[in-house]
Amino acid sequence: MGNSVIKATTIEINKMKEYYSRFLSEKVPPGGVFTAKTPSCAITAYKSGKVLFQGKDGEVEAAKWGSPAASSQKVEKKASASHLPANFRSMSVVGSDEVGTGDFFGPITVVAAYVRKEDIELLKELGVQDSKNLKDDKIIEVAKQLVKFVPYSLLTLHNPKYNKMQGSGMSQGKLKALLHNQAIQHVLDKIAPETPEAILIDQFAKEEIYYNYLKGQRTVVRDKVYFSTKGESVHLAVAAASMIARYAFVQHMDKLGQKAGFVLPKGAGSQVDVAAARLIKSKGADCLPEFVKLHFANTDKAMKLAKKG
Repeated sequence: MGNSVIKATTIEINKMKEYYSRFLSEKVPPGGVFTAKTPSCAITAYKSGKVLFQGKDGEVEAAKWGSPAASSQKVEKKASASHLPANFRSMSVVGSDEVGTGDFFGPITVVAAYVRKEDIELLKELGVQDSKNLKDDKIIEVAKQLVKFVPYSLLTLHNPKYNKMQGSGMSQGKLKALLHNQAIQHVLDKIAPETPEAILIDQFAKEEIYYNYLKGQRTVVRDKVYFSTKGESVHLAVAAASMIARYAFVQHMDKLGQKAGFVLPKGAGSQVDVAAARLIKSKGADCLPEFVKLHFANTDKAMKLAKKG
């Protein structure tokens, strides 16, 4: 509980605005870019680059985007809680990341990938980096090379199963934790008896919350596990996982588009409301569970648009 403030670039703030589009508020304070209110957190982004997270999940939500802006030495030390080894960038690491959690259409794809230290230079040469910084055609080009030699595990949670599990009361955070843990275990099984020097999870929840989500699971990977926001900039293993996950997500979106009969937009902005309304008109509302994440506010918006048209 409490407030968190992070510093973000204009590009990052625009990404946040898109991510929280279904929670946007019309009231924006002077000097503000946007205000969003989720059920457990209020987010306000300012032109200065500061983003304020307030409410029950303020710290958890802020951790998705970066470390708190330190106002003192003590606070800064607390923010770097992952305690990564000094030579972490040059270690052999399993990294995990997910794509699709903020998209109305399409599944969630989670990938864990193992990057050996001797392959790091090759990944740099191929152009491996944060998939958010690249266009899909470039991601696909690089990912096609990665899957040839990088040990990885890809898990896809398609919309029908996602909606069933989410509808039964399972939070998106818990679903992501289950997928990350499973994907990492799959990679560890693949590379055995070789073991990584570390495992890095692109942080979407605090460490204790992540492990709380996994209570009751038969196997929980804990050994040498680290958490970091913006993990793709910390080690190329997370960047590789991010690119493979994006590649898979784009392929799934293409297939869904073929079923829909038109190209489906990504994200959760107003364009997806229009597309979903078009889908409802052509196939009926009963088709939605196959295409979208039903609990998004976009569902109600699309239904209203479909009735108007």
